[in-house]
Amino acid sequence: MMSATARWVHRRLLDHYGHPTWESNYAPVHELIGTILSQHTSDVNSERAFRALMTAFTSWEAVRDAPVDQLTETIRRGGLAVVKAQRIQAVLRMLTNSDGRVELPDLRRMRRKRAVDLLTSLPGVGRKTAACVLLFGSHVAALPVDTHVHRVSRRLGLVPALTSPEATANALEAALDPRQYYAFHVNLIRLGREICQAQRPRCEVCPLSERCSTARPSQVKLNDRAGRAENTAESRRSRS
Repeated sequence: MMSATARWVHRRLLDHYGHPTWESNYAPVHELIGTILSQHTSDVNSERAFRALMTAFTSWEAVRDAPVDQLTETIRRGGLAVVKAQRIQAVLRMLTNSDGRVELPDLRRMRRKRAVDLLTSLPGVGRKTAACVLLFGSHVAALPVDTHVHRVSRRLGLVPALTSPEATANALEAALDPRQYYAFHVNLIRLGREICQAQRPRCEVCPLSERCSTARPSQVKLNDRAGRAENTAESRRSRS
């Protein structure tokens, strides 16, 4: 049932938002540091901090070796600068090879579990950050569960209300084809930002309201007949 509902959500979001292009990219260290900077702050602030970092330093080795106070001041606009500066330098030191260069092994050539284990062994790197590095920095299928994906997944009933972000990631990845991860992630984030907002969800314009377990009752009633018809069609497809 979970798989059928997740696939329905994926199709409906493709109809509503279109199919985002998963562009080939390989900049895993950039994505890793950028995602660390994005923790517990807005996209605007984290992007400003990352741009400041790229302007101030010519290499990741220079970031690693800089006085921590200098690095802290450089990324201050991203929030939690003291913690993030220490974390970034600890990560870069762990990624330093025998030649003194900062590098990640080629994640594209690893088994995905091994790549996730490697990334999550780094200081301050959890499952979401690891998935972002794989998906956006290495072009490896993964499904990051940020606050938007987590909130919308619980509201839709894709996972139980108290499910952790990591367990949500496991459930969604099991329910979908890896080729669907990128579009599902991007479109669900867009839905969470524009429609299924934390405080005031706009259920009346949501393309998923007919199957949403927490949608406003009037909207659920309005779409109930269409939802039952599509459920029947989905059941037939799954048996065929």
